[in-house]
Amino acid sequence: MSLRDPNVINPKRRKRVAIVIANPAVSTTTGWPVGFWWSELSHPYFAFQEKGYETEVFSPRGGKCVADDMSDPRDPSEYSATDLISMGFIATTKLAALVENTKKVSEIDVNKFDALIVAGGQAPMFTFETETALHKKFVEFYETGKITSALCHGVAILRYAKLSNGQLLAKGKTVTGFTNDEENFADNAVWNMNLLSRDKHIMPWRIEDELKNGCDWEEGKGPNIPWEQLVDAYFDAWERA
Repeated sequence: MSLRDPNVINPKRRKRVAIVIANPAVSTTTGWPVGFWWSELSHPYFAFQEKGYETEVFSPRGGKCVADDMSDPRDPSEYSATDLISMGFIATTKLAALVENTKKVSEIDVNKFDALIVAGGQAPMFTFETETALHKKFVEFYETGKITSALCHGVAILRYAKLSNGQLLAKGKTVTGFTNDEENFADNAVWNMNLLSRDKHIMPWRIEDELKNGCDWEEGKGPNIPWEQLVDAYFDAWERA
């Protein structure tokens, strides 16, 4: 017996999703160690497990990955203290082990997966520029017509990913991502906690500023719908396709 939804459309061929998290790095703006963001791994993973999807975790270079401190519900800052899904993920040995020895993104067989999700965190803003294997795999999913998505600062991939014809994947498309307002909110949060002096910013560049150049930037202005509801609606349609 399991809490997982048993009513999958085709139990002999469950949907398979690859989640990519960033490898650890050191911020060039703050000097802090940076990594992936726990909720951008744990929340999608939980949603997909509830649907009965098979989910695997990868990283650009493979190996052990480390989360941003402030994304950990146990962090003294209490920035993510209310994130009970991430706390449950971390406290479950089998799940927490998924980030200890990730496979390389180059090992993903696009033919064996139905969707790709690139999680965010602070590290993508410092590392994705040189992660060419990730650029290639992201485009491969896209050009194959499969669900290809990025969350939060994972959208940094759109600054670099180029189609097989050499054109930026995002060029001329309607895009959204981490906004300048959200960057301002994050900066103010760490300033108010005295974690960073007010003459410094967390990020070395801003997604909104970069993607407005060549893309149709669209900032979400509708009702504040939890992203899990959007996932449910999207993947329900996916299953019926």
